[in-house]
Amino acid sequence: MSLVSRARPLVGALGLAVAALTFVPSAAQADGPGAGTPWVASVGDSYISGEAGRWAGSSNSNSASADALGSTAYFDNAANNAETIERCHRSKSAEIGIGGGVNSVNLACSGAETATDASGTYFKPGLDFYDNGAGKIGQAKALQQFATTHNVKMVAVSIGGNDFNFADVVQSCVVDFLGSPSWWKDYCNDDSSVTANFTSANVAAVKTRISNAFINVRTAMRNAGYADSAWTLLVQNYPSPIPNGSGFRYGESGYSRQSTGGCGFWSNDANWANATALPTINSTVSGAITQSGLTNTKTLNLASAFNGRRLCETGVGLYEEVGLSSWTQSGAVDKTEWVNQIRTVTTAGSSPYYIQESLHPNYWGQLAIRSCVRQAYNGGAPKSGTCSRTANGLSAKGEPNMGLS
Repeated sequence: MSLVSRARPLVGALGLAVAALTFVPSAAQADGPGAGTPWVASVGDSYISGEAGRWAGSSNSNSASADALGSTAYFDNAANNAETIERCHRSKSAEIGIGGGVNSVNLACSGAETATDASGTYFKPGLDFYDNGAGKIGQAKALQQFATTHNVKMVAVSIGGNDFNFADVVQSCVVDFLGSPSWWKDYCNDDSSVTANFTSANVAAVKTRISNAFINVRTAMRNAGYADSAWTLLVQNYPSPIPNGSGFRYGESGYSRQSTGGCGFWSNDANWANATALPTINSTVSGAITQSGLTNTKTLNLASAFNGRRLCETGVGLYEEVGLSSWTQSGAVDKTEWVNQIRTVTTAGSSPYYIQESLHPNYWGQLAIRSCVRQAYNGGAPKSGTCSRTANGLSAKGEPNMGLS
């Protein structure tokens, strides 16, 4: 069994939470650099576009119980009847919709790498100035065009995971889990196709690509008429989506980790993911900030933001496992997962799920990060911080209670 993605995923009170819809660039107007209503923009990959933001937890028996946004979850065009770019999955729960008198635009795209990829079935704009002359442009160019006529105060970015071939690494781990018995485990962390992504040479190459992507964002803003001091680049890293091996609520015997939980990792591989893969990716992102030379950056550390609510983690569960039938019930945010299940061809099939939603922050996760992005925006004086849970339940904005420290 293998994962066959419909589009590459990476490696972002209740009524108010989804009120901040994604906006598309409008026609030229008086607003522009330093003038008019403030805006925040998001660029990058699936971990900021809002991939999996439709689902508030997981259920194997009734998808409706976790369906927070319905079939229009990823529609972001003006008529709300289609995606502006198919399979970019800019969900209505995406983190950039912070509200509070601040408008938002989501230019990110699920599957995006640092550079644009126009070779596949679905167009994946990167953080560059790609322009095919027929309406397909890179995210840096899209940002430049938007910022010229809107007062953009902060640009949030998540990029780099796909340059480390996140989807392929996850696929290798799940395939190895499903293809080997518990008494003769085949680990993905020693597969050559996986380790090649984490050699010192590749890490250095990816860091340079991320650095150049940040520079492209700065160039876009300069071209739009902004001084570097007039806006802030908020660079976020990646959260841990699965617990260490000892934290799984399903054992290693049999295949329940994948067949029930949708988290087909051997414990050894889960430990490696948290101790080696994730820190390597996140340190590469932070190193790219330094390499870029940008002076107007702030950082949002998400590494531990979902701890206690991760996929298959002890303490949370599927709706049928925790005795709930709907995401709207009291306590659902604390009893269900904030990361979407890993889907294969057989578990997606004709269901409403997309394979590319696998292992991404779901509705709860998106809103949790949104809270931290709002705190990082800090009323227009952006600041750095580490995002973490502070209490159970939902805030007055319908979001998980999160803090930025």
